[in-house]
Amino acid sequence: MVNYRTSRIIPIVLVVVIIIIAIASLVSLARVVLFSNSASTNTSQVDTSREALLNTTANRSVSMTVRGPIVADELFRSYKIDIGPSKRQVVTYTGYLRTVVDQVLLTNSVASYTEFVNALDKANLTKGKQFTADKNDTSGVCATGNVYTFTIYDGTTNVKDLWTSTCSGSKGSLDASVTQLTNLFVKQVPGAETLIKKVNL
Repeated sequence: MVNYRTSRIIPIVLVVVIIIIAIASLVSLARVVLFSNSASTNTSQVDTSREALLNTTANRSVSMTVRGPIVADELFRSYKIDIGPSKRQVVTYTGYLRTVVDQVLLTNSVASYTEFVNALDKANLTKGKQFTADKNDTSGVCATGNVYTFTIYDGTTNVKDLWTSTCSGSKGSLDASVTQLTNLFVKQVPGAETLIKKVNL
């Protein structure tokens, strides 16, 4: 009788053990596939943005936009610096509709642009991970301070957009020194510092 019970229990136990091993194997396989895909996606995004930054063909460019505190329309100020292989431009604005206050437009060379984007690369411009949807919307962010947005363009296509602010609670997506990056942009356009001082940013 005991032998009969044992002979019935052993196959059942074996089946249960096999099922448990199969489930554990499937879970492990799923984890490997999901995490490896996630890691390769993140890597390719970083590599793509860095490649876009270092590309010096005619349609490439990088920009820095600085927005001041959220105040009355008459007092609101901002500025933008655009650098490409053939041009350098700084424009200062007043109001939320961006009425131009001053601007400087200069030519550029591929050799100069190459040095500039390599300096941005060394300053880790592409290191941050771009936010998506609402998290990448800087509307109303850091109402009492400045917001800095750095953009890499392929023609008119926005390849990567990173931002930060002077408010401790709104660090943003930029994972680099904003002071270092700002200095690199400002020094590309002689007279930019004078224009920026006029708008009190």
